[in-house]
Amino acid sequence: MIVIINPNSTTSMTQTMLATAKKARPLSQIEAWTSHDGPAAIQGPEDGEACVPPLLELVAKASDQGARTIIIGCADDTGLAEARKQATCPVIGIGQAGYHMATLAGPRFSVVTTVPEAVPVLTRNIERYGLSRHLAKVRAADVPVLALETDPEASANRVLQAIKQAQEEDAVQSVVLGCAGMSHIPACAGPDIKIRLIDGLRAAIRIGVML
Repeated sequence: MIVIINPNSTTSMTQTMLATAKKARPLSQIEAWTSHDGPAAIQGPEDGEACVPPLLELVAKASDQGARTIIIGCADDTGLAEARKQATCPVIGIGQAGYHMATLAGPRFSVVTTVPEAVPVLTRNIERYGLSRHLAKVRAADVPVLALETDPEASANRVLQAIKQAQEEDAVQSVVLGCAGMSHIPACAGPDIKIRLIDGLRAAIRIGVML
């Protein structure tokens, strides 16, 4: 069993992640849990810190119930180090999974995330993972996390514009989507986007199945 844990309390995002995961691996047993005591969205360090205690409670529960892999459904990889210390199975962050997948697609990648507050968090994570030499830039599309759900068309257009800028300016082979709520973005991309778009959730599911 693979358990995806959404560290925020927005249930619709959890259901979207579950649908994406099941489409990617229809024969795998996958569950998705919502951290109802977490913030509604994670947009910067304060939200990240607030969501860790209830997230770890769910990590412990999933581990006790026999999860074979746990996936943290936030591109900030919130609480990942702490979760790995207490779980009895592999724990994968969708940010880290996406970055490693990007290095297989080519030597350089950029990241497109939601709000400027997320940029330093993701940049530090990439440094911590030893992948800075592959990173061109972390770009913010200036889209609030919840807008990806409440205003999908307008938010997708802004994300796609940031992806086009990365394609034109960053000399990259891929762009990692820096939010769990961006799983629909690849389907919105037109033929003018030539580079590979990497969804961290799909990457994490594939790695989780392998592990």
